[in-house]
Amino acid sequence: MYDDIAYLIAEAKETNAVGDTITTPTERQVFVDRKSVRQSEFYQAQAVGLKPELMFEMRLIDYQREGKIKYGTTTYLIIRTFEKNRDFIELIAQGLTNGED
Repeated sequence: MYDDIAYLIAEAKETNAVGDTITTPTERQVFVDRKSVRQSEFYQAQAVGLKPELMFEMRLIDYQREGKIKYGTTTYLIIRTFEKNRDFIELIAQGLTNGED
């Protein structure tokens, strides 16, 4: 359990001297347990235009409200979180397409 490695991605935004917004991603390694999205969750999300693909369970203390997670070569948008209890959290993730990350 929790023997898969993923990278949580936080994005810091700042404005440069000419007024452009620059986004700087920062990756942080965490241990996760990759799971399938529950069938009921999948259909409820589909009804509102979301496409959940994977669920990652991890220790709550390791999650700092990052918006993306990278697993293997794919970067996912975290579309929902669920605190299972005081120690663990589930991250529901949707794959990003080119241009979204």
